[in-house]
Amino acid sequence: MGFDFSLVDVFTDRPFGGNQLAVFPDADGIAEGTMQQLAREFNFSETTFVLPPSDPSHTCRVRIFTPHRELPFAGHPTVGTAAVLASLSDGENGGRPFVFEEGIGPVSVTVDGPVIRLHLRDPDYQTTGEAPPVAAIAKAIGLPENAIAESWYAGLGIRFCFVRLADAGLLNRAVLDKAAWAAGVVGGWSPDLYLFTGDYRDGARVQARFFAPGVGVEEDPATGSACATLVASLALRSPEQDGTYQLEIEQGVAMGRPSELHGTARKQGGRVGELIVAGRAAIVGHGTMTLPAG
Repeated sequence: MGFDFSLVDVFTDRPFGGNQLAVFPDADGIAEGTMQQLAREFNFSETTFVLPPSDPSHTCRVRIFTPHRELPFAGHPTVGTAAVLASLSDGENGGRPFVFEEGIGPVSVTVDGPVIRLHLRDPDYQTTGEAPPVAAIAKAIGLPENAIAESWYAGLGIRFCFVRLADAGLLNRAVLDKAAWAAGVVGGWSPDLYLFTGDYRDGARVQARFFAPGVGVEEDPATGSACATLVASLALRSPEQDGTYQLEIEQGVAMGRPSELHGTARKQGGRVGELIVAGRAAIVGHGTMTLPAG
């Protein structure tokens, strides 16, 4: 039985940049175990499978798999899936939102020409009082302990350990030591390390790298869910009860897959009411997988 797929480079406007994604736009009939096998076969950070929605008012259900496991939500798969579905709809969805059923609940995505925006309303921002093990993290990324200016845990369905480096030149010097990572970082609130540098304030541009070997992602070229969580953290740090906060994030440069992400947090009454992650996507190919029926 044949199942069509598309290949997309996400958070870039040109082929061979950004974060790679495989999208199966009509996955009804693919067994769950086969979805995981396909994600391992493509070996991208994620692969998505589009299924009929549970709620007929929604566009579809989207399941997201890394090479190792299913995720409840992820940014670049959401953006890339919307790009593929918009291309298949002959422009019918231009300017109006898709609503994807994902593991964290409904996610709205708007395609306006080349720009794709995912919207998380009333996001479930999570954090903990647990302090990341700074010395162990420094050892795991091959940098001295004083290279880390600050670190904290936070997440939106997916948990991250955010690590702000003290100097921009340190980012490309980081090299993940998987043995040190497994010995000292795994077991905490999140073992997934999101390193960034730059002036961490509203309107700033930061540079980032992300390591998540525990889910089969040695390094990720673009991480939309981390972008959303980072700009939410920025908004929640502000003493102002209301406001809009924005970050431009450059990621994937060290991998030769430069990516551009734009994050916005809207804060009202001391809490974040909406998060937006915006970027572009380039569809680079199509194909068919011949599979046994699920």
